[in-house]
Amino acid sequence: MQVALYRKYRPRTFSELVGQEHVVQTLKNAVQGNQVSHAYLFSGPRGCGKTTMARVLAKAVNCKSSKNGEPCNACASCEEIARGGAIDLIEIDAASNRGIQEIRDLKEAIKFAPSFLPYKVFVIDEAHQLTKDAANALLKILEEPPSHALFILATTELHKMIPTIASRCQRFDFRKLRVQEIAAQLENIAKQEEVKVEKHVLELLSKQSEGSLRDAIGLLDKILTFHTNPGIIGADEVQQLLGIVDTEVLFEFVNSLKEKKAAEAVAMLHENLEKGMDPHEFTKGLLQYLRHLLVASINPELASSLEEFTEEQRERLGKQAGEWKASEIARVTDAFLEAASQMRYAPIVQLPLELAIVDSCMESARQAAPEQE
Repeated sequence: MQVALYRKYRPRTFSELVGQEHVVQTLKNAVQGNQVSHAYLFSGPRGCGKTTMARVLAKAVNCKSSKNGEPCNACASCEEIARGGAIDLIEIDAASNRGIQEIRDLKEAIKFAPSFLPYKVFVIDEAHQLTKDAANALLKILEEPPSHALFILATTELHKMIPTIASRCQRFDFRKLRVQEIAAQLENIAKQEEVKVEKHVLELLSKQSEGSLRDAIGLLDKILTFHTNPGIIGADEVQQLLGIVDTEVLFEFVNSLKEKKAAEAVAMLHENLEKGMDPHEFTKGLLQYLRHLLVASINPELASSLEEFTEEQRERLGKQAGEWKASEIARVTDAFLEAASQMRYAPIVQLPLELAIVDSCMESARQAAPEQE
């Protein structure tokens, strides 16, 4: 069975982790200076490297030949963890093991010294989903942990964590990855897989992943499975397979709305739907684009710092935002937000979108009404 790309190219050292330099440097310093805390809390969006960071840290603290805080990936401890057979590395998914009994089992397991590794490492993923009783039991363990135990908690919803647990841990906030960072990793993977992919395709996949490198690699894996021809992988077939909305399409579509060309906008919508574009993905992409346009219209300086776009796209977005009033963008956005809500129950899924187009292009009629009153 073929190994999924996200597993095949999972980082094995701190230096291979992408976009979390502030976390990497601190943890490397802690390992190198023998100042590792008994508990860490990694918070951040999905797919940004929290669990991977936890596994690398588990290797680093147990590595017998660590250099500059990095695991060697050659000693028996590193190999045991890399193989997934280390009995002293216990991973708990709190989403499915969230009760008091699981924490009681953990409390019993922690009493015993490590069997093979220097430290017993407990990784609790989605820690915010622990029940109240389980969280209180975990708190008691964190207050008086044995010297051979290391706890790493990961969560995507920090606000749901019990403050007393968070206060017992060293907390690190992980950030979403930038489009350029994800695209660079995808390009590197494509080279190692010996496939040719257009740069624009890598940018499309990076945007679609919404800051999650894991999701982006999953999309690339899907593309490589679909594409069996020796030629370069182009944007058209990727958009057809995944239903991804190209930024260029959104740019032209919004231009049509600005110029009040409802017929042109409807034709553009139908053309892309016939090519296999998912109407829900189109609406989602459009709303994201309108949001960025609104931000750029309110504060033009922010247009140059939008990480979801390339430099050329940021320039075009900034120029387009200068042609709109913020109130106009807000009105159009509101129309398509309403359309997104109605699409879930509409018998004809694109009808709410078509109505939103007509509504967005009737500015003069709507503005004339208050004057007549």
